[in-house]
Amino acid sequence: MKKDINLMKEIPLTETAFLILLTMIKPNHGYGVMQDVESLTKGRVVFGPGTLYGAINNLEKKGWIELDFHDKNNRKKIYKTTKVGREILFLELERMQNLLSASNSLLKGV
Repeated sequence: MKKDINLMKEIPLTETAFLILLTMIKPNHGYGVMQDVESLTKGRVVFGPGTLYGAINNLEKKGWIELDFHDKNNRKKIYKTTKVGREILFLELERMQNLLSASNSLLKGV
């Protein structure tokens, strides 16, 4: 995959942005994201509503997530990661994998 220079400027992501993009790879709503993040991080990260919905608004403005469906009966907005959002997510994963690999190499035998 050819790396977009403009997207590379967005790296590194905040942990909040990374986790939201990750949990919205499949369509998800705010409360679902909160539950998924808490589960993925084994309770280390727990989003409050202000943090979560502020980040969702920011990611939507950037075009990294988009509204997939608005269930007006249950007042749920279902979002999903966009193509650009997935590209950013994979760039960040590659960056983290490189850091992990370099760290493991340097720490061998320590």
